[in-house]
Amino acid sequence: MTAGTTSGGPIPVALLPDNDPYISEAVLTAGGELTDLDGARVLVWTGDVAGFPEPLPDHIEWVQLRLAGIESFLDAGLLDEKRIWTNASGFYAENVAEHALALLLTGLRQINTAVLRHWDKESIDTSVRSLHGSTVAIIGAGGIARSLIPRLAACGAAVIAVNRSGRDVDGAMETLSFDRLDEVWSRCDHVVLAAPSTDETRHLINAQTLAAMRSHAWLINVARGPLVDEDALRRALIDGEIAGAALDVTDPEPPAADNPLWDLPNVIITPHVANPSSGLTRTLAPWVGENLRRFAAGGDDMLARVDPNASY
Repeated sequence: MTAGTTSGGPIPVALLPDNDPYISEAVLTAGGELTDLDGARVLVWTGDVAGFPEPLPDHIEWVQLRLAGIESFLDAGLLDEKRIWTNASGFYAENVAEHALALLLTGLRQINTAVLRHWDKESIDTSVRSLHGSTVAIIGAGGIARSLIPRLAACGAAVIAVNRSGRDVDGAMETLSFDRLDEVWSRCDHVVLAAPSTDETRHLINAQTLAAMRSHAWLINVARGPLVDEDALRRALIDGEIAGAALDVTDPEPPAADNPLWDLPNVIITPHVANPSSGLTRTLAPWVGENLRRFAAGGDDMLARVDPNASY
Protein backbone atom coordinates (compact mmCIF):
# COMPACT_ATOMS: atom_id res chain seq x y z
CA MET A 1 0.00 0.00 0.00
CA THR A 2 1.53 3.35 -1.04
CA ALA A 3 1.64 6.51 1.03
CA GLY A 4 -1.76 8.09 1.46
CA THR A 5 -3.81 5.23 0.10
CA THR A 6 -6.36 3.68 2.41
CA SER A 7 -8.43 0.52 2.58
CA GLY A 8 -11.51 2.55 3.43
CA GLY A 9 -10.90 2.90 7.15
CA PRO A 10 -9.08 5.44 9.31
CA ILE A 11 -5.30 5.66 9.02
CA PRO A 12 -3.59 3.99 12.00
CA VAL A 13 -1.25 6.37 13.82
CA ALA A 14 1.22 5.59 16.61
CA LEU A 15 1.71 8.56 18.94
CA LEU A 16 4.91 8.07 20.89
CA PRO A 17 6.55 8.22 23.36
CA ASP A 18 3.60 9.91 25.10
CA ASN A 19 -0.11 9.97 24.33
CA ASP A 20 -0.36 13.74 24.08
CA PRO A 21 -3.98 14.97 24.36
CA TYR A 22 -3.67 17.81 21.82
CA ILE A 23 -2.15 15.64 19.11
CA SER A 24 -4.47 12.75 19.94
CA GLU A 25 -7.47 14.99 19.32
CA ALA A 26 -5.95 16.33 16.09
CA VAL A 27 -5.33 12.80 14.78
CA LEU A 28 -8.87 11.67 15.54
CA THR A 29 -10.40 14.84 14.09
CA ALA A 30 -8.41 14.39 10.88
CA GLY A 31 -9.74 10.88 10.42
CA GLY A 32 -6.95 8.83 11.96
CA GLU A 33 -7.03 6.24 14.70
CA LEU A 34 -4.49 5.72 17.46
CA THR A 35 -2.72 2.40 17.66
CA ASP A 36 0.57 0.88 18.74
CA LEU A 37 3.69 0.94 16.58
CA ASP A 38 3.18 -2.60 15.30
CA GLY A 39 -0.16 -1.70 13.77
CA ALA A 40 0.62 1.82 12.54
CA ARG A 41 1.32 3.31 9.15
CA VAL A 42 2.24 6.68 10.68
CA LEU A 43 4.48 7.57 13.62
CA VAL A 44 4.10 10.93 15.35
CA TRP A 45 7.18 11.19 17.55
CA THR A 46 6.89 13.85 20.27
CA GLY A 47 10.19 13.03 21.97
CA ASP A 48 13.84 13.78 21.32
CA VAL A 49 16.31 11.48 19.60
CA ALA A 50 16.79 9.39 22.74
CA GLY A 51 14.41 6.46 22.73
CA PHE A 52 13.43 6.79 19.08
CA PRO A 53 12.46 3.30 17.82
CA GLU A 54 15.36 1.81 15.91
CA PRO A 55 15.17 0.09 13.57
CA LEU A 56 11.90 1.64 12.46
CA PRO A 57 9.47 -0.94 11.05
CA ASP A 58 9.14 -0.89 7.27
CA HIS A 59 5.36 -0.56 7.52
CA ILE A 60 5.76 2.99 8.90
CA GLU A 61 5.22 5.15 5.81
CA TRP A 62 5.47 8.59 7.39
CA VAL A 63 7.19 9.99 10.49
CA GLN A 64 6.24 13.37 11.95
CA LEU A 65 8.83 14.90 14.32
CA ARG A 66 7.88 17.58 16.83
CA LEU A 67 10.91 19.84 16.33
CA ALA A 68 12.12 22.08 13.54
CA GLY A 69 15.78 21.58 14.44
CA ILE A 70 16.36 17.87 13.86
CA GLU A 71 20.16 17.85 13.66
CA SER A 72 20.37 15.16 16.33
CA PHE A 73 18.15 12.83 14.29
CA LEU A 74 20.27 13.46 11.20
CA ASP A 75 23.51 12.96 13.12
CA ALA A 76 22.19 9.65 14.44
CA GLY A 77 21.47 8.50 10.89
CA LEU A 78 17.81 7.87 11.64
CA LEU A 79 16.30 9.48 8.56
CA ASP A 80 16.00 7.24 5.51
CA GLU A 81 14.45 7.28 2.05
CA LYS A 82 12.02 4.44 2.71
CA ARG A 83 9.30 6.74 3.98
CA ILE A 84 8.12 10.35 4.30
CA TRP A 85 9.71 12.45 7.04
CA THR A 86 8.32 15.78 8.19
CA ASN A 87 9.50 18.10 10.94
CA ALA A 88 7.99 21.23 12.47
CA SER A 89 9.74 23.76 10.25
CA GLY A 90 7.59 26.87 10.11
CA PHE A 91 4.98 25.54 12.51
CA TYR A 92 6.30 27.61 15.42
CA ALA A 93 7.24 30.69 13.40
CA GLU A 94 4.69 33.04 14.95
CA ASN A 95 5.89 32.30 18.48
CA VAL A 96 9.55 32.72 17.59
CA ALA A 97 8.99 35.90 15.58
CA GLU A 98 7.11 37.46 18.49
CA HIS A 99 9.94 36.61 20.86
CA ALA A 100 12.58 37.97 18.47
CA LEU A 101 10.76 41.28 18.24
CA ALA A 102 10.36 41.41 22.03
CA LEU A 103 14.09 40.84 22.54
CA LEU A 104 15.03 43.51 20.01
CA LEU A 105 12.67 46.10 21.47
CA THR A 106 13.76 45.27 25.01
CA GLY A 107 17.36 46.03 24.12
CA LEU A 108 16.69 49.12 22.04
CA ARG A 109 14.32 50.64 24.60
CA GLN A 110 16.73 49.72 27.43
CA ILE A 111 14.08 47.85 29.39
CA ASN A 112 16.68 45.32 30.52
CA THR A 113 18.85 48.12 31.89
CA ALA A 114 15.94 49.71 33.73
CA VAL A 115 15.19 46.38 35.41
CA LEU A 116 18.76 46.24 36.68
CA ARG A 117 19.37 49.93 37.49
CA HIS A 118 15.88 51.13 38.32
CA TRP A 119 15.51 54.92 37.96
CA ASP A 120 18.91 55.57 36.42
CA LYS A 121 17.34 58.10 34.09
CA GLU A 122 20.36 59.94 32.72
CA SER A 123 22.20 56.80 31.66
CA ILE A 124 19.14 55.03 30.33
CA ASP A 125 17.65 58.08 28.61
CA THR A 126 20.72 58.63 26.45
CA SER A 127 20.95 54.96 25.48
CA VAL A 128 17.39 54.43 24.25
CA ARG A 129 17.08 53.91 20.49
CA SER A 130 14.07 53.56 18.21
CA LEU A 131 13.39 50.65 15.89
CA HIS A 132 11.54 53.03 13.58
CA GLY A 133 13.66 53.93 10.54
CA SER A 134 16.20 51.17 11.10
CA THR A 135 17.24 48.28 8.86
CA VAL A 136 17.16 44.77 10.28
CA ALA A 137 18.94 41.84 8.63
CA ILE A 138 17.31 38.44 9.09
CA ILE A 139 19.80 35.66 8.47
CA GLY A 140 17.96 32.49 7.53
CA ALA A 141 14.87 33.97 5.94
CA GLY A 142 12.38 31.13 6.17
CA GLY A 143 9.15 30.84 8.12
CA ILE A 144 10.35 32.91 11.08
CA ALA A 145 11.34 35.73 8.76
CA ARG A 146 7.98 35.65 6.99
CA SER A 147 6.30 36.09 10.37
CA LEU A 148 8.78 38.66 11.67
CA ILE A 149 8.89 40.97 8.64
CA PRO A 150 5.31 42.32 9.06
CA ARG A 151 5.95 42.88 12.76
CA LEU A 152 9.10 44.84 11.99
CA ALA A 153 7.30 46.78 9.27
CA ALA A 154 4.62 47.75 11.77
CA CYS A 155 7.40 49.29 13.87
CA GLY A 156 8.72 51.21 10.86
CA ALA A 157 11.77 49.03 10.17
CA ALA A 158 12.98 47.74 6.81
CA VAL A 159 14.39 44.24 6.31
CA ILE A 160 17.27 42.74 4.39
CA ALA A 161 16.54 39.00 4.13
CA VAL A 162 19.29 36.44 3.63
CA ASN A 163 18.55 32.91 2.47
CA ARG A 164 20.37 30.15 0.63
CA SER A 165 18.90 30.82 -2.79
CA GLY A 166 18.54 34.58 -2.84
CA ARG A 167 14.91 34.10 -3.90
CA ASP A 168 12.82 37.13 -2.99
CA VAL A 169 11.14 37.08 0.42
CA ASP A 170 7.78 38.87 0.60
CA GLY A 171 7.97 42.14 2.49
CA ALA A 172 11.76 42.39 2.53
CA MET A 173 13.39 45.52 1.15
CA GLU A 174 16.00 43.25 -0.43
CA THR A 175 16.85 39.56 -0.43
CA LEU A 176 20.43 38.32 -0.69
CA SER A 177 21.81 34.83 -1.07
CA PHE A 178 23.94 33.40 1.70
CA ASP A 179 27.13 33.78 -0.34
CA ARG A 180 26.64 37.56 -0.23
CA LEU A 181 26.51 37.68 3.56
CA ASP A 182 29.60 39.88 3.84
CA GLU A 183 27.63 42.70 2.22
CA VAL A 184 25.06 42.70 4.99
CA TRP A 185 26.86 43.64 8.21
CA SER A 186 27.69 47.26 7.44
CA ARG A 187 24.32 47.91 5.79
CA CYS A 188 22.03 46.95 8.65
CA ASP A 189 21.38 48.40 12.08
CA HIS A 190 20.49 45.12 13.76
CA VAL A 191 20.77 41.39 13.03
CA VAL A 192 18.33 38.56 13.76
CA LEU A 193 19.62 35.01 13.43
CA ALA A 194 17.02 32.47 12.28
CA ALA A 195 19.25 30.04 10.38
CA PRO A 196 19.72 26.31 11.01
CA SER A 197 22.84 24.95 12.66
CA THR A 198 25.10 23.38 10.02
CA ASP A 199 28.83 23.19 9.37
CA GLU A 200 28.37 26.19 7.08
CA THR A 201 26.67 28.34 9.70
CA ARG A 202 28.81 27.42 12.72
CA HIS A 203 30.26 30.63 14.23
CA LEU A 204 28.66 32.66 11.47
CA ILE A 205 28.89 35.45 14.03
CA ASN A 206 32.58 35.78 14.85
CA ALA A 207 35.21 38.42 15.51
CA GLN A 208 35.31 39.47 11.86
CA THR A 209 31.56 39.79 11.37
CA LEU A 210 31.10 41.55 14.71
CA ALA A 211 33.78 44.08 13.80
CA ALA A 212 31.93 44.79 10.55
CA MET A 213 28.65 45.60 12.33
CA ARG A 214 27.64 49.08 13.37
CA SER A 215 28.43 50.12 16.92
CA HIS A 216 24.74 50.65 17.74
CA ALA A 217 23.75 47.18 16.46
CA TRP A 218 21.89 44.63 18.52
CA LEU A 219 22.35 40.94 17.72
CA ILE A 220 19.31 38.70 18.29
CA ASN A 221 19.69 34.91 18.21
CA VAL A 222 16.50 32.83 18.19
CA ALA A 223 18.02 30.07 16.06
CA ARG A 224 20.82 27.87 17.40
CA GLY A 225 23.63 28.59 19.84
CA PRO A 226 26.51 27.38 17.63
CA LEU A 227 25.83 30.16 15.12
CA VAL A 228 27.61 32.54 17.52
CA ASP A 229 31.22 32.46 18.70
CA GLU A 230 30.41 33.49 22.26
CA ASP A 231 34.02 34.37 23.17
CA ALA A 232 34.17 36.77 20.24
CA LEU A 233 30.75 38.13 21.16
CA ARG A 234 31.84 38.82 24.73
CA ARG A 235 34.91 40.75 23.54
CA ALA A 236 32.84 42.75 21.04
CA LEU A 237 30.31 43.69 23.72
CA ILE A 238 32.98 44.76 26.19
CA ASP A 239 34.86 46.75 23.55
CA GLY A 240 31.70 48.45 22.30
CA GLU A 241 31.90 47.02 18.78
CA ILE A 242 28.17 46.38 19.00
CA ALA A 243 25.60 47.76 21.43
CA GLY A 244 24.12 44.54 22.75
CA ALA A 245 23.03 40.97 22.25
CA ALA A 246 19.82 39.12 23.12
CA LEU A 247 20.12 35.35 23.07
CA ASP A 248 17.35 32.80 23.43
CA VAL A 249 19.82 30.04 22.54
CA THR A 250 23.40 29.47 23.68
CA ASP A 251 26.21 26.99 23.17
CA PRO A 252 26.01 24.93 25.31
CA GLU A 253 22.59 25.08 26.92
CA PRO A 254 22.19 26.12 29.60
CA PRO A 255 25.19 28.43 29.90
CA ALA A 256 27.50 27.67 32.80
CA ALA A 257 26.78 29.62 35.96
CA ASP A 258 30.15 31.37 35.58
CA ASN A 259 29.67 32.22 31.90
CA PRO A 260 30.84 35.85 31.66
CA LEU A 261 27.92 36.78 29.41
CA TRP A 262 25.64 36.64 32.45
CA ASP A 263 27.48 39.60 33.97
CA LEU A 264 27.39 41.94 30.98
CA PRO A 265 24.73 44.66 31.28
CA ASN A 266 24.18 44.76 27.50
CA VAL A 267 23.28 41.06 27.25
CA ILE A 268 19.81 39.56 27.56
CA ILE A 269 19.56 35.78 27.88
CA THR A 270 16.23 33.96 27.89
CA PRO A 271 16.13 30.20 28.57
CA HIS A 272 15.22 28.93 25.07
CA VAL A 273 11.59 29.95 25.42
CA ALA A 274 10.92 31.65 22.08
CA ASN A 275 8.80 28.59 21.49
CA PRO A 276 8.04 27.28 24.98
CA SER A 277 8.44 23.53 25.38
CA SER A 278 5.34 23.49 27.57
CA GLY A 279 3.21 24.55 24.60
CA LEU A 280 4.91 22.70 21.75
CA THR A 281 2.32 19.99 21.20
CA ARG A 282 -0.59 22.40 21.48
CA THR A 283 0.95 24.49 18.68
CA LEU A 284 1.98 21.44 16.65
CA ALA A 285 -1.37 19.61 16.83
CA PRO A 286 -3.28 21.42 14.04
CA TRP A 287 -0.34 20.96 11.67
CA VAL A 288 -0.25 17.24 12.42
CA GLY A 289 -3.94 17.06 11.60
CA GLU A 290 -3.42 18.91 8.34
CA ASN A 291 -0.52 16.67 7.37
CA LEU A 292 -2.57 13.58 8.14
CA ARG A 293 -5.27 14.81 5.76
CA ARG A 294 -2.62 15.45 3.10
CA PHE A 295 -1.12 12.00 3.68
CA ALA A 296 -4.54 10.43 3.20
CA ALA A 297 -4.89 12.35 -0.08
CA GLY A 298 -1.67 10.91 -1.48
CA GLY A 299 1.13 12.60 0.45
CA ASP A 300 2.41 14.70 -2.45
CA ASP A 301 2.16 18.08 -0.71
CA MET A 302 3.04 17.30 2.90
CA LEU A 303 4.01 20.32 4.99
CA ALA A 304 7.60 20.65 6.25
CA ARG A 305 8.83 17.60 4.36
CA VAL A 306 12.46 16.76 5.14
CA ASP A 307 15.09 15.63 2.65
CA PRO A 308 16.92 12.77 4.42
CA ASN A 309 20.10 13.72 2.56
CA ALA A 310 20.07 17.38 3.60
CA SER A 311 22.41 18.75 6.24
CA TYR A 312 19.51 20.10 8.33
